[in-house]
Amino acid sequence: MATTAELFEEPFVADEYIERLVWRTPGGGSRGGPEAFDPKRLLEEFVNHIQELQIMDERIQRKVEKLEQQCQKEAKEFAKKVQELQKSNQVAFQHFQELDEHISYVATKVCHLGDQLEGVNTPRQRAVEAQKLMKYFNEFLDGELKSDVFTNSEKIKEAADIIQKLHLIAQELPFDRFSEVKSKIASKYHDLECQLIQEFTSAQRRGEISRMREVAAVLLHFKGYSHCVDVYIKQCQEGAYLRNDIFEDAGILCQRVNKQVGDIFSNPETVLAKLIQNVFEIKLQSFVKEQLEECRKSDAEQYLKNLYDLYTRTTNLSSKLMEFNLGTDKQTFLSKLIKSIFISYLENYIEVETGYLKSRSAMILQRYYDSKNHQKRSIGTGGIQDLKERIRQRTNLPLGPSIDTHGETFLSQEVVVNLLQETKQAFERCHRLSDPSDLPRNAFRIFTILVEFLCIEHIDYALETGLAGIPSSDSRNANLYFLDVVQQANTIFHLFDKQFNDHLMPLIRTLNCMIGQMKHILAAEQKKTDFKPEDENNVLIQYTNACVKVCAYVRKQVEKIKNSMDGKNVDTVLMELGVRFHRLIYEHLQQYSYSCMGGMLAICDVAEYRKCAKDFKIPMVLHLFDTLHALCNLLVVAPDNLKQVCSGEQLANLDKNILHSFVQLRADYRSARLARHFS
Repeated sequence: MATTAELFEEPFVADEYIERLVWRTPGGGSRGGPEAFDPKRLLEEFVNHIQELQIMDERIQRKVEKLEQQCQKEAKEFAKKVQELQKSNQVAFQHFQELDEHISYVATKVCHLGDQLEGVNTPRQRAVEAQKLMKYFNEFLDGELKSDVFTNSEKIKEAADIIQKLHLIAQELPFDRFSEVKSKIASKYHDLECQLIQEFTSAQRRGEISRMREVAAVLLHFKGYSHCVDVYIKQCQEGAYLRNDIFEDAGILCQRVNKQVGDIFSNPETVLAKLIQNVFEIKLQSFVKEQLEECRKSDAEQYLKNLYDLYTRTTNLSSKLMEFNLGTDKQTFLSKLIKSIFISYLENYIEVETGYLKSRSAMILQRYYDSKNHQKRSIGTGGIQDLKERIRQRTNLPLGPSIDTHGETFLSQEVVVNLLQETKQAFERCHRLSDPSDLPRNAFRIFTILVEFLCIEHIDYALETGLAGIPSSDSRNANLYFLDVVQQANTIFHLFDKQFNDHLMPLIRTLNCMIGQMKHILAAEQKKTDFKPEDENNVLIQYTNACVKVCAYVRKQVEKIKNSMDGKNVDTVLMELGVRFHRLIYEHLQQYSYSCMGGMLAICDVAEYRKCAKDFKIPMVLHLFDTLHALCNLLVVAPDNLKQVCSGEQLANLDKNILHSFVQLRADYRSARLARHFS
């Protein structure tokens, strides 16, 4: 059997198995082998081997059956054990439920007991506190402060809390019976307030931020808290203006305070806004006044240059301050500060500008004619428009002696360049210093001065003089200098035309035209039923037709601006267009009443406007539309959630009147439930 088992190899192949059996059997080899082939012996070996295989098969079969029986037995035992475990698990789960119910019951009892204890303890604490206050009040009545809290300087914080409460109580007492004690409490209140402010001042000088924060928190409930803020602002500015550039100093100061103020005060945005207001209304205003008043009446040119420079630097500083959290509508707040500084200078700016430009232009022309030893003549009442007629007359009729110009054209490119340069600077100042509503009118006034002195007083005069110098038809050896005049006048007029297109047209037409076109689209396409549909359940559009057309128009104009300009000019124009675009949409949305579905549609419209604003790539413009989108959420939010939405990140810093104005646009605004939740 062992020999038989040895013949099995893996993998098993019957032919190879038979071959191995034959070679191991004596007489099983071929006839040419060392032993003769013996078929009988080989047959006998095969028979015996088959019997051994049968015995082996039976033995293996019995072993397999035994293993199967053992496996079935173990499977039954395992199934029985699993059932027992399931029963145990069910019992454990039932015990767990009972325990959980018991814990919940105990927790409920504990909470109830806690509420009862709190209900008992709160009045007790109030009674204890009232008793202490009565004790301290008696000390003021007796006129002698014995308590350690009043005599120990290290307990000034506790004393401040007590005196603040006593001060509130004293205000409710009748004056005739408690005038003396009220006076003593008020005196102590004032003394502690002064001590706290002094402590705050000393801590600020030592640079102890944590102590400043503690004292500011105590002073928050005192009337003198604003004085504490004033002290902080005053000391922040000590030694802050050491450079020659007050605007750079102011920017660095605000940057430094912005990093620090949040670690000291509970209302950092208010304190920072007050600092900025102080810097603008005191430091910058006095500096601007000093720079402008000195030359306001004596030197118009220097006055205008200084005004332009100071206004530009102030607005640049304002742009830097826009990154800070000032707690209100930052743009409006900073604009008002700038206006308060420059309003007296901007009110009559255009009068100074035009007066200076006229005198300067007249001086440039007079200096040129003086250099030519030429006294300007009054030549007829005609003009360039009469050129063709006058030439015809000269070719047919002799008109008397002509003017001898000695070959002088009386045109100068240097004069023209000077006039155009002065006008260009005037246009730049006009763009910066004019109110947007006055800008087109002011720019046109500057342009008319250029027309008067360049076109009429210089070009037209030269042409008139040239015409007068054309000799009669019978003159001999005549020099036709008039053609030289025409050539130079043509060249000069091209320069004039270039300035007209480069500097005047953008100021008087482009942005106003764009905004006007947007207004026209909104007026023509927007319907009241867009935001208050008759069937709330059958609104199929994603955004209104007016929105689609306005966005398409704006994208087209933005692309034109980017292709027509470069550098900072692009950002400047897109900033102005973006702000006007936002203002237009903001005011447009204020004209309608919104149902729930209409409010959703308005949100979708503003989302499209916001996508359009992203093309500007101006962070401030995108921020304006983000805020507008957040405001539109007030049109659809549930009344119970109004306060929560208003206190969100994007709306928390807005003026409450702005929030209220949007809530008023809701169709359900007059419902008592909505009014109650927003009040």
